[in-house]
Amino acid sequence: MNEPKPRVRSILFVCTGNVFRSVAAEYGLKLLVGQHSPYRIGSAGIDAKPQPVHDWVKDCLRDKGADVSGHIQRRLTKELVAETDLIVAMSRNHQVFVQREYGRQAPLFKQLCHGLDEPIPDLHEQYPDWERDLALARRYVVSIIDMIWMDLPSLLYKLPHERPQS
Repeated sequence: MNEPKPRVRSILFVCTGNVFRSVAAEYGLKLLVGQHSPYRIGSAGIDAKPQPVHDWVKDCLRDKGADVSGHIQRRLTKELVAETDLIVAMSRNHQVFVQREYGRQAPLFKQLCHGLDEPIPDLHEQYPDWERDLALARRYVVSIIDMIWMDLPSLLYKLPHERPQS
């Protein structure tokens, strides 16, 4: 007999720098569930170094209705891990890091949304010399944000939570 999964009350999206993928997921999910959400939603980076959210990311998210101008980049800590029910990794290195450093499972974003064992590569992973073609790099960033936002309803639907009795 399958035991029900515990209800999720807090979700933390994890990427590398906390300025692109995890930010897109955090702000997208916050808009999707609304300001009276039962969820505490956040994001963090495994290697967050002081840097602003890139204008491409800000512009794309602003066009979708999310204002990230007040986003405060943060590094993943044991305190954040301890207070989070569901940690969502954007890529495999984030999964490995969370498991190795904190002993917690962190499913990939695409695993939760679609059952796919696929990471979401960062810009420099997809295009190591991205600075040579800024138009291509910008299109990639926008496409990743679009994909994350399109997948968020599926993630929300698949979260373990109390469903109304029929």
